[in-house]
This record gives sequence, C-alpha cells and structure tokens, in this order.
Amino acid sequence: MVLMFLNGEGMRDGRLHHQLDGAPLLRVARSAPKYRYFSVADRFPAMIATATDGRAVIGEVYDVPMETLRDNLIPAEPAELELGLIELDDGTACLATVLRRELLGSADLIDISDIGDWRAYRGGSGAAVSSE
Repeated sequence: MVLMFLNGEGMRDGRLHHQLDGAPLLRVARSAPKYRYFSVADRFPAMIATATDGRAVIGEVYDVPMETLRDNLIPAEPAELELGLIELDDGTACLATVLRRELLGSADLIDISDIGDWRAYRGGSGAAVSSE
C-alpha cells in the first residue's frame, strides 16, 4: 500500500474515482505550500514543485495498493503527468502525479495556484471537462 495524493478527477465524486478500485480515503489534505498548480487546457490539473512563490494544493490522500497504482492509475494518466513524490502541509510524504518539468511555459497551462483547488476552479471556470 502507498499513500497517494489526488487533486483532480480521481477524488470522491470525480469522473475517474472508479480507478481507485475501492482504495480507502484516509483524509482530505493540503500539500505543503511549495507547488504551482495548473489547469492543463482545462482538461485536468497538474502541480509542480517550485523554489519560490509556492502555494498549497487541496486534495485527498488514499491508501492505494501497488497493483491498483500499476494497473489502473498510472496507465490512465495523461502524457503531461508523471509519478512524483510530494510533501503535505504536515510533512507527510505522498506519491502524486505531477507536471513534467519540460512542459513549464506551455501555452496550455493556466495558473490556478491562487485557487489551489480543482473543484473550486472547475465550479468557477465554466469550462467543460473532457472525457480524457
């Protein structure tokens, strides 16, 4: 089992939550305030560590079996994301999918760091969520 921080459609009531295959939710959490948070073309969120001007990201921590991570979650991630290690605001380390560094500066990135919450952003953006 591994701690996995989700901050997009894999969270409760999200369209990709089923990929967790019943993995238990441990808690709602915030990342440490050391990340920038983006909407990638209004399709999914992506966070990335930064040395300056970081913010906290709201998400959920799940206890995910390695098989579920291997078979369900990682294969379904968009090419713009990769598996990484993040820090929560209490110092806990978790796996998360993060933005590939080489994509920083892409025109597809909308900085939503000041919102820090995918659901709040989606509720306020009016953009449709794709089926990706």
